[in-house]
Amino acid sequence: MQSVEWIGRLFLDLLKMTIIPLIIAAVISGVASLGDIRKLGRFGGLTIAYYAITTALAVLIGLVLVNLIAPGSGYENLPATVPGDISGKETTGLTEIILSLITPNLVAAAADTQLLPIIVFCLIFAAALTTTGSRGAVVINFFIGLNEVMMKIVLWIMVLAPVGIFAMIASRLGQAGGGEAFWQEIIQVGKYILTVGLGLLVHFCVLLAFLHLLTRRGMAYLLGMSRALITAFGTSSSSATLPLTMECAIEGGVDRRAVNFVLPLGATVNMDGTALYEAVAVMFIAQAYGIPMGLHEQIIIFITATLAAIGAAGIPQAGLVTMIIVLTAVNLPLEGIGILLAVDWFLDRIRTLVNVWGDSTGAAILERYLPEDREARKTAD
Repeated sequence: MQSVEWIGRLFLDLLKMTIIPLIIAAVISGVASLGDIRKLGRFGGLTIAYYAITTALAVLIGLVLVNLIAPGSGYENLPATVPGDISGKETTGLTEIILSLITPNLVAAAADTQLLPIIVFCLIFAAALTTTGSRGAVVINFFIGLNEVMMKIVLWIMVLAPVGIFAMIASRLGQAGGGEAFWQEIIQVGKYILTVGLGLLVHFCVLLAFLHLLTRRGMAYLLGMSRALITAFGTSSSSATLPLTMECAIEGGVDRRAVNFVLPLGATVNMDGTALYEAVAVMFIAQAYGIPMGLHEQIIIFITATLAAIGAAGIPQAGLVTMIIVLTAVNLPLEGIGILLAVDWFLDRIRTLVNVWGDSTGAAILERYLPEDREARKTAD
């Protein structure tokens, strides 16, 4: 499989190459096109509220299913040591997540693909642009043009998508030792995988139902987003998929202003699939170690997993770090993460797909609350 791995890496690197300029151009042009920054505040608040509600709903679905199925009951061969991947991260907390919103060096943040501080700066920069009158309009037009150019580049890159996605998945299966170790681990933690997969499927369908009820979009929009969803599964990265997610949403009829504002923000803070996975994983570890989790502990898991999933995107290995935060909050052994590592790469692809779907539905639902649209409805009334 090494013979095709380079094709997958090339495709992923091409997508990553566009992320920083596309986010900068999309966020600045999107915010500036909304006009009055006071109206942006209302729209931005609705966007954050939507993401918080759907993330909390995902955690709730995960907790309900993990209590019903109890996948960790009777598990054997518990790890006795903390995995090397999380060594040194045990003290990470919500304070570090809050600090990750701001960076003293934007160039370094861009080099490390830390998107959240870049988006925060772009929001502030665009808000300032809207107050500078005609001189600011020149700068706004530049970023609008840059956004159009980046979307065109994305279209060219997507010619490689079918081959690139196949190469990434094939090479990853090859690295699992011909699949034998992977399938053996699936047998051992099969109920855990089933619980996570079922939870993600339920949340996916709930978002689809919300989309249909609120916008009358449904399967047609889902089919239109299929290229982005398949790419999310192949790349296991919401950020790398972002250029294609934006393109598919625009082709699906979503207002470009909503796409440029909602989707870049969602790719960094909206982690429905990750939040659900972490709630199930923490409860699975507790069940495997025979540690009872009562209502009080599960409320802590609910709150911590929701907040950590929303805020952790600016930290390297965000999913791993937020898992540590939740485990620490309810005094569970960090060694338990070792149970999950062998199958985590596979589940990561599925939860990334759900993360991207959550972003996509958010853009379509929140489109109706764009400032100009609300004013137009008032005038019509």
